[in-house]
Amino acid sequence: MAEKTVEITLSQRQDYRFDVDFGGSVPVLTTDESVPLGTGLGPTPVQLLCAAAGNCLCDSLLFALRKFKQAPEPIRCRMRAEIGRNEQGRLRVQAMHAAITLGVPAASLEHLDRVLAQFEAFCTVAQTIGQAVPIEVEVFDSEGVKLQ
Repeated sequence: MAEKTVEITLSQRQDYRFDVDFGGSVPVLTTDESVPLGTGLGPTPVQLLCAAAGNCLCDSLLFALRKFKQAPEPIRCRMRAEIGRNEQGRLRVQAMHAAITLGVPAASLEHLDRVLAQFEAFCTVAQTIGQAVPIEVEVFDSEGVKLQ
């Protein structure tokens, strides 16, 4: 049984362009496919997938650090999706890569090793996507030092 339900509404504007209504006071988001299929006037479904995974990973990392009263802000994340064809010749996301950068040096954060060892497991979206698509996650501090 589901603990929670999320519902959105997509309404076609023209061709491959849709308005995504999240409800409440959240602004409507327009999506589109890239040229030549669409007009490129909004993020594509693959870009939204990257945004969802990256956002959730950053949220999980921030939450885990804040549990220890740490302030890693501002956090940035660069997401990359590798797209290729499957055995049937259909385009699929084959792998994803997240590079998360903390806004402070690692030395200024307590319990960082513990946080890095577990934050990914609490990311609802990336853990779900990761069941079908491998997601590599790297974490860097503000000085460019690779932490994970």
